[in-house]
Amino acid sequence: MKYAPIVKLLLLKVLPAIGGLVLLVLLMAYMAGALNTGVRTPGHVGSAGRSLPEGAVVAAVMPIEQPYVEEAIGTLKAADRTQISSRVMAVIEEITVRSGSNVEPGDVLVRLDRRDMEAERSQAEANVMAAQAALNRAESDHGRAEQLFRKRTVSREQYDQTVEAMHVARARLQAAQDKLSQAEVMLTFTTITAPREGIIVERLAEEGDMARPGEPLLVLYAPKSLRLEVPVMENLAVHVKLADRLRVRIDAIDGEEFEGTVDEVVPQADFASRSFLVKLSLPASDRLFEGMLGRVSIPSGTRRHLCLKEGAVETIGQLEFADVVRDDGSLERRFIRTGRRGLGGRVEVLAGLDADEQVWVKRPSP
Repeated sequence: MKYAPIVKLLLLKVLPAIGGLVLLVLLMAYMAGALNTGVRTPGHVGSAGRSLPEGAVVAAVMPIEQPYVEEAIGTLKAADRTQISSRVMAVIEEITVRSGSNVEPGDVLVRLDRRDMEAERSQAEANVMAAQAALNRAESDHGRAEQLFRKRTVSREQYDQTVEAMHVARARLQAAQDKLSQAEVMLTFTTITAPREGIIVERLAEEGDMARPGEPLLVLYAPKSLRLEVPVMENLAVHVKLADRLRVRIDAIDGEEFEGTVDEVVPQADFASRSFLVKLSLPASDRLFEGMLGRVSIPSGTRRHLCLKEGAVETIGQLEFADVVRDDGSLERRFIRTGRRGLGGRVEVLAGLDADEQVWVKRPSP
């Protein structure tokens, strides 16, 4: 008696559920004609006891051989991308551009506070003047000492001292002039210009910030250098060669297609994904921007398969069927399995049909 609750539970809940499942399977089998034919797997044939209607469209199962194409997904990146930074430490006075600004070579991008640099240049100019005056005096002393040395009025040691003093003064003048040139060059660094044509994509600083050497202030890229960088599985990458022209589709602009040219294949596979990085250059377009997603179609050989009109395929739930026309005009319900869709309203047949069999096309294409 202790098992009575369990038996009652089975009778009330489990058995009705099993009965409903069996009924659903029988219903689907009846709709598919399986109860009459015993069809259970693709390729098995059974009679449905029907004839081909008058005027019905019939199509043959065609064996075809066509190129096989795989698709890889990548990202648009600029090959020519530049981080613009300062070469001196100074306060930013002005940034003349923002993200999206188009610039030409030589356009002023950033102006830095130049007062410290101007003070250093003024000091360097003063040092040059002092060094020049010291050299003039040393040369004058050397001239007098040379005349007196010829007259044997001064010793050789005194004369050599004036020669040495003159050489030291010249060296100091040269050092002061080099320091002045350096100050003038540093002063030019307070105005940062565009090194090339392009678009500003990032502005990383604002007026009043401190610019430090090597710290990026702006990011510039050349739109004409955009290319698609795609990780390609190693078994597919062997079909890609330099200078190959491949079809590239950009989803963000309504699936517009471009012709990409393979200009680089990184000769090392990624250990985690087992893929090679392939880079394709793209034609210039004002609709393409860095970071967009792109799909590239890569031919990977040819294959032979069966092809059928999509209108001949009938779908019931997850099952697919086709009505095969026998020689006497009767129909056989065939359980089939299809693959990829193709052009012209055709679909690949993986199982259930043989080449040259005639199939009733219930939904002829216009």
